[in-house]
Amino acid sequence: MSPGDDEAGSGTPPSPEPGRPPRIPLPRASVEDGGLPLPPVEPVAPQPLGLEHPVLKSLLGAWALAACSAEETAAVEEHLGDCGACADEARRLREAVGLLQRPESLDLDPGLRTRVIEGCLGRRPPRIPVPVWAASYDAETARLDALLQDFGDAEWHAPVRLRWFRGESATSRRTTVAGVIAHLLAVDGLVALALGLDDPLTAGEAPGKPDEADAANKADGQHGPDGSYGSGGPTGVAGTAGLAGPVDTPARRTEAFWAGSHFPPTRSVRGPWREQTHALVRTVSFTGGGPATMPVSYGGFALPLRDAMLDRAFECWVHAEDIAEAVDYPYAPPAPRHLHGMIDLAARMLPETLAARRRAGLAAPSHTRHLVSAGRPGRSLRLEIEGSGGGEWLIPLDSPGAVGSADHEVAHVALDDVEFCRLAAGHVSPEEAAAGQLGDREAIRDVLFAAAALSRM
Repeated sequence: MSPGDDEAGSGTPPSPEPGRPPRIPLPRASVEDGGLPLPPVEPVAPQPLGLEHPVLKSLLGAWALAACSAEETAAVEEHLGDCGACADEARRLREAVGLLQRPESLDLDPGLRTRVIEGCLGRRPPRIPVPVWAASYDAETARLDALLQDFGDAEWHAPVRLRWFRGESATSRRTTVAGVIAHLLAVDGLVALALGLDDPLTAGEAPGKPDEADAANKADGQHGPDGSYGSGGPTGVAGTAGLAGPVDTPARRTEAFWAGSHFPPTRSVRGPWREQTHALVRTVSFTGGGPATMPVSYGGFALPLRDAMLDRAFECWVHAEDIAEAVDYPYAPPAPRHLHGMIDLAARMLPETLAARRRAGLAAPSHTRHLVSAGRPGRSLRLEIEGSGGGEWLIPLDSPGAVGSADHEVAHVALDDVEFCRLAAGHVSPEEAAAGQLGDREAIRDVLFAAAALSRM
């Protein structure tokens, strides 16, 4: 017989191995049980306390908050079955507790990134700060990139409909999430070219064919009869004629980028787009804000660099909402100070766009008796934008060079800040946009349609 058999037959537990704690044996059935397992232990229910009605009534608030002991809870619940008045009171208290404890979203607060960065910069200011006029572009590209980071193949190929306004009606173009990012990459390239950076259209992408470019120019509306300056951004400023270099519009660049790809855009477009956004912010930061007035050509017109960066931030936000809608995900508006800058840009573009629509016969002609020279006050519309990003602007009606004047106010329009931005992006029709209107109906209609004409593909 081996030593192990001797230990098993002796009924004594084996000694633990050196360095290991002793084993604690499980409970065994007694000899009197005949080797059967021990019966399970029944849980002991808490016994209700013998409490009087006033005491039980005083416990209803604690019971509703689940702050009673087990015995008190049992006593209260037994009492509620017999006392209708206390049962009604308990129900009202439980409903009130539900209002106090609202369910919290698992998503991060959209303002968390801004607060963390501001806290860090407050402790240690950056050696090379981002110019104020480029901060909205930096924030909106970062927010869109955060939305894209967890997308799978299905989300990247989700259909997206780009919407904008032409003439007197809305139009649209169907693409995918990846196609939208390719569009942003191509149009941001206009700013990259102005800053002397690489153009994404020449980085291995074939240029569009002449017929494709002509069709894109028509879709862009730069030279069309509707007076629009055509993707989501408020860049409807008229002509800086005779620009050097080839005429290149946002729509033409987008069509050329899409047509030059051997396959439809995929998730691989995210990397080049994000690298370009970083390069733009880094470049304008290193220049110290000096080139803020440098013109950025959009083909048929130009914008100062500071306004072009606002335009690109606006379009990034608008198309991020398009993408979020396509994948059924919530997306918050920009920070109030950034939203205000975008609205201010659109408001400053309205007089020139209104004049362009008038030249195209799409707006009522100006009243000759009210024509004024540049720099003088003239007939004006008060544009009141409500919300955290809003404000008030006086829009001159009869001449882009005139100055808005409260003494010459003939109409007043009130809109929500986000609603006005969606109007300028061509996502809301002019008839549906205004929350309040007062005064000259013709002037109100012309300004609302001019705001919609700021949009493009």
